[in-house]
Amino acid sequence: QVRLVESGGDSVQSGGSLRLSCKVSGTPLGRYCMAWFRQAPGQEREGIAAAANRDTTRYSDSVEGRFIHSRSNAESALYLQMNDLKPEDTAMYFCAAVENIRGFCSGSLREYDYDVWGQGTQVTVSS
Repeated sequence: QVRLVESGGDSVQSGGSLRLSCKVSGTPLGRYCMAWFRQAPGQEREGIAAAANRDTTRYSDSVEGRFIHSRSNAESALYLQMNDLKPEDTAMYFCAAVENIRGFCSGSLREYDYDVWGQGTQVTVSS
């Protein structure tokens, strides 16, 4: 059974950086398509980065150019490097997974396209 555990959330000042991690267990990382989501209080969950075809990453407009998604198959982990953080980045951050049954990842940023979720890690950015 695949399990996702996020870590790395913290409180930072505007303009700062954080690196989130998502440890994947119970399955080889390559069997799943992975993504990052976030949810601010009172708002819907937002997809911000997702693995796409040919090892590319699709980013939401809200984080494009500031956030970088990467993965390490050897460490069975995902990473989200977040730079130039803004107060509007304050949210609970989640990694998500769906089994790669088609042989490629679509880069979907839609919540309902993923069926395995971590518990989340809180990021708070103060101005």
